[in-house]
Amino acid sequence: MAKTATLKKTKFTQQDYLKWYESMLLMRKFEEKTGQVYVQQKIKGFCHLYIGQEAIVAGTVSATKKEDKHITAYRDHAHPIGLGLHPKYVMAEMYAKITGCSKGKGGSMHIFSKEHNFVGGHGIVGGQIPLGAGIAFAEKYKGTDNICVCSMGDGAVRQGALHEAFNMAMNWKLPVIFIIENNLYAMGTSVVRTSNVHDLWKLGLAYDMPSKPVDGLSVEAVHEAIEEAAARARKGEGPTLLEMKTYRYKGHSMSDAQTYRTKDEVKEYQEQDPIQKVLKTLQENNWISDKEIEAIDEKVKALVEESVKFAEESPFPDPSELYQDVYSEPGYPFIIE
Repeated sequence: MAKTATLKKTKFTQQDYLKWYESMLLMRKFEEKTGQVYVQQKIKGFCHLYIGQEAIVAGTVSATKKEDKHITAYRDHAHPIGLGLHPKYVMAEMYAKITGCSKGKGGSMHIFSKEHNFVGGHGIVGGQIPLGAGIAFAEKYKGTDNICVCSMGDGAVRQGALHEAFNMAMNWKLPVIFIIENNLYAMGTSVVRTSNVHDLWKLGLAYDMPSKPVDGLSVEAVHEAIEEAAARARKGEGPTLLEMKTYRYKGHSMSDAQTYRTKDEVKEYQEQDPIQKVLKTLQENNWISDKEIEAIDEKVKALVEESVKFAEESPFPDPSELYQDVYSEPGYPFIIE
């Protein structure tokens, strides 16, 4: 192992970059395998991959604490994996198996993990925005210093519920960080075709909410922005809106023909791959050897293979499960006590 040092002009260490690299690589390889088994028709229904956007999850997780809550939309496989959920439970959920993290009932768009404070995975566009504010309200009501990180796509900001949630969050100074994962397209519609405001972070200014753009292709930039916003929230100073400017290398969903963008555009963003940026930093500082890179690759590959094997060998839910979880019971599926 190369000696530990501190990068010039940054507070991050060798351990930070190693953790980011392995976490982001696992998200990427898991999603690539998901795409493969989906084509093989082993996964049914809608499926939205996170490939290209991994820096947002990695930087958010490293800048928050395990007691904080996280909620997002339906592009939700990477978030719980980044938070520490074993990927086999996510894969089993997409296979509709009883061993899945939502007992095979949620599928790709409704991943949950109470253990890791991941409150979903929500299929309704923008539906998670007021829920995120509500979770933050609960934390404030209980007197904790926990926060809620509420992520959404650029298309979700067109929902009226966003404005209601922003207004209440500022009025009550709720400990919530709103993240817009702006990958430039709402399904196949460009941001510039749906709004006169192209800098989406400016939407928060109408509520005097601290708001700013962030390079979502830089894990360091994401971490620093989340760290600052989390500190504000824990001090009782209320919410922050962060527009994470990112890009997805695959289509909106597996059925997306991607006719709305050029191959040259995709290639331009692939050259800014956030995972390769982290790897380059590790290599330039002699913080990782070729042997260690290979070891991480093999570890990630084994985890992904284990996940597929677990999903394929797990049983489907018994038909009686149709009558379970229809009404909530104390502590399940996700009760904030």
